[in-house]
Amino acid sequence: MRPNMNKTCEELFAGYKHSILGNPQEEVSGIAYRSDAVHPGDAFFCIVGLKADGHSFAQDAINRGARVIVCERKLYLADASNVTMVIVPNSRRAMAQISARFYDNPSRSFSLVGVTGTNGKTTTTYLVEHIARVAGNKTGVIGTVGVHINQEEHPASRTTPESPDLQHIFADMRDAHVDVCAMEVSSHALDLQRPLCSHFAVTAFTNLTQDHLDYHHTFEAYFEAKALLFSREYPAKRVICIDDTWGRELHARVCNEHVCADNDAMDEVITTGFSDDALIHPISVEYAPHSTHITLDCVGEVLSFTYPLVGKFNVSNVMLACGIALQLGIPGNVIARALEDVPQIPGRLQRVSDTSSVAVFVDYAHTPDALKKALDCVMHITQGQTIVVFGCGGDRDKAKRSIMGKASLAAHYVIVTSDNPRSEDPCAIIDDIVSGMKEQPDKFEVEPDRRKAIARALACAHAGDSILIAGKGHETYQIVGSQVLHFDDTEVAREELKRAGLDSQAQE
Repeated sequence: MRPNMNKTCEELFAGYKHSILGNPQEEVSGIAYRSDAVHPGDAFFCIVGLKADGHSFAQDAINRGARVIVCERKLYLADASNVTMVIVPNSRRAMAQISARFYDNPSRSFSLVGVTGTNGKTTTTYLVEHIARVAGNKTGVIGTVGVHINQEEHPASRTTPESPDLQHIFADMRDAHVDVCAMEVSSHALDLQRPLCSHFAVTAFTNLTQDHLDYHHTFEAYFEAKALLFSREYPAKRVICIDDTWGRELHARVCNEHVCADNDAMDEVITTGFSDDALIHPISVEYAPHSTHITLDCVGEVLSFTYPLVGKFNVSNVMLACGIALQLGIPGNVIARALEDVPQIPGRLQRVSDTSSVAVFVDYAHTPDALKKALDCVMHITQGQTIVVFGCGGDRDKAKRSIMGKASLAAHYVIVTSDNPRSEDPCAIIDDIVSGMKEQPDKFEVEPDRRKAIARALACAHAGDSILIAGKGHETYQIVGSQVLHFDDTEVAREELKRAGLDSQAQE
């Protein structure tokens, strides 16, 4: 839904460093950063990207009806006589700032929760959404699986949308009277300033393990990108898991820098973790095949409840969600009651089948640490053997592939297959993976066709065994070259279970 009233260039850029060449009173009716998405009356922001420079598309934007061009240098265009040009130091930063202003700073109308880290973001945001809804709030979610506005689902093209799209979603949430929105905040988004000028009530950190080093190059740079969400540009209450070195470093940094919440008081920080040093930590945990019973010390209050998720890593997610809920002002007894009835998280250790013979799980695990934790969880609740089917995505961090291969050997047997090969040769990706598995050649086989790999895992399984299909989780597609093909691990697993005659209790 586009705003009812346009804003002038003068209104939009007031207070920001800029120079206007043309009419300061030129009205803007929308914001675009892709020339092929321009509507008449839009302001087109020339973004300097990794592969293309938006300045090269300014004329195309004008041809499509853009009335304002926001750029980092004066452009000499063939046909721009009736166009206002706004020159700014950084067009990407300006786009985030102006997008928030264009939509009247919508995130100030509700409590926005930002969750960052390598693993656990999706599960944590879903847990927070559920707790907030049980507490009587209207809720929203933005993340890898998609966008929810009052439980109505909308697709998403990336984990954290580009700033104009993000602010547009926030405006839709404001108009829908959302009270609490839980959002995944990726390292790419933070580095590219997409959430800038969003007003966070709470920011939270899960963990940091190897991922996205194709973009960030070093762990230190990856961490610094995540840490931006806890900087002065994003004042908020904080919740930080301190189970790894990076979480402890972030906590020390936040405490030492005395970042102010709302610019008038030092941040409140809640730590979570398995150590007694954490403000939220387990007193006891009992793991079962379909649930977990936990007793938590929750900032001095003892909460004891059973929730329908499994595994140690979900204990971490539950503790983080508890901390966030407390920071939102939700009472401990409401948090515990809500978690007892939390729904299945799409593609996050999602149980496809619970037959008397073979259990099948689909999980998004696509990093070495996530794969290890998912395997540990499945093996812990499996009487027989565990078979894992997985691959690695193309055009992404190549360094983690052999590490993923090595991590997969924790299973009793491994079938290496294709994930989203994108522009790479699937067999070359598989070669990278198995380079980390050569010490145990008898524990794995290769089947590049993902459907055949899933069928092969079922053929190998015996009564009491479990199969973990890892890497794609909730995704309903496979990217091969420039093609986006329909492929849903859960759907395919159900079909192959039926074909194998094991579908009598397959869960829909």
